[in-house]
Amino acid sequence: MTTWLNMSLQDGASPIMEQLVFFHDHVLMIMLMITTTVSYMMITLIRNKQTSRFMLEGQMIETTWTIAPAIILVFIAMPSLRLLYLMDEVHNPSLTLKAVGHQWYWSYEYSDFTKLEFDSYMIPQEEQQESTFRLLDTDNRIVLPMNSPIRMIVTAADVLHSWTIPSLGVKTDATPGRLNQTSFSISRPGILYGQCSEICGANHSFMPITIESVPAKYFIDWVSKMSE
Repeated sequence: MTTWLNMSLQDGASPIMEQLVFFHDHVLMIMLMITTTVSYMMITLIRNKQTSRFMLEGQMIETTWTIAPAIILVFIAMPSLRLLYLMDEVHNPSLTLKAVGHQWYWSYEYSDFTKLEFDSYMIPQEEQQESTFRLLDTDNRIVLPMNSPIRMIVTAADVLHSWTIPSLGVKTDATPGRLNQTSFSISRPGILYGQCSEICGANHSFMPITIESVPAKYFIDWVSKMSE
């Protein structure tokens, strides 16, 4: 999760998020190079007092500043398109989880198991403990196995919502009457936090998402306990 005065992205908890962080740093380096070059040229032009009455055209420099931006765009577009295809690809999922957005809570259904569904509400401030986070912890956490491809199906029962986990690089709109699909794989154990990222009414700020990533053995035990 993010921390106080954190100026960078959250630590990636999935391979896709790690690739997104690398792409972010890659584009920032290109932007730094462009900013430095343009600033140097502008300062040089402002401070330069020399003139030439014989310079009427500059075909070489015009060719250069036409081709150079195109090459830079290729260096940005290629990894961007690769990431888009990776994020859209749904590999053979070992688990399917359906999230339904309501005003103002989430409902979850484990489609691969019978009678495994629950509602997830934010823990009220007066019921919180020292180990819980304000506005982020829920009474029923999503439990998912790590290192397993997971298919996520998102929809809504009333208005627009958005199911978002920043550390997984996942943000999927929940639209009434429509099923949106995404996939991810959690690469480490732990607790991951997210929130609804679509303004959905008065209590939009109070419908968090909490995922508990556990090894497969503990997940099977949890499923057996919940199915009793």
